[in-house]
Amino acid sequence: MSAYQKIDQQITADQLVEIFNQLFRDSENTILVDGQKRGELEPLYVPASETEPAKIIFAHGFVTSACHEIAHWCYAGKERRQLVDYGYWYAGDDRNQEQQDTFEKVEVIPQAYELILSKACGIPFKVSLDNFNPDVQLDRDAFTRKVEAMAEKKEREGMSERLMSLVEAIHRF
Repeated sequence: MSAYQKIDQQITADQLVEIFNQLFRDSENTILVDGQKRGELEPLYVPASETEPAKIIFAHGFVTSACHEIAHWCYAGKERRQLVDYGYWYAGDDRNQEQQDTFEKVEVIPQAYELILSKACGIPFKVSLDNFNPDVQLDRDAFTRKVEAMAEKKEREGMSERLMSLVEAIHRF
């Protein structure tokens, strides 16, 4: 079965937490956490400590948020996974054009991974541009095409082992 192939059922956020944690709790010392159940309002990655596993916290109980946060984890290298939120900058939802262009460049692969995960989970995918600045030109269709092309390329040429393992586990669920 293709990693990019959509399954007939929809995976829920709770099911994705179960699948992820069974797969990665021990092997990667990482768990997926529904932030809504912990009173967390924003998604966040917290690296492992001496006593706690790393936590990928997703927002509002949404499986789409879980897929987005997992995609970033699958893309992040070992060094980045030692840093809160992988050490990435985040300019808010009022970015200028230069910041938006940079955002789109760095988000292509993570959102391609998110697309692959979304299809595996049987849920709709929509690119995230995260900008409400009326002075910035957003081309959702062009960005969507870039993300889709990258997802197809990653499927053909190889993707993160963690992503592939998770997609396979979802398909077995």
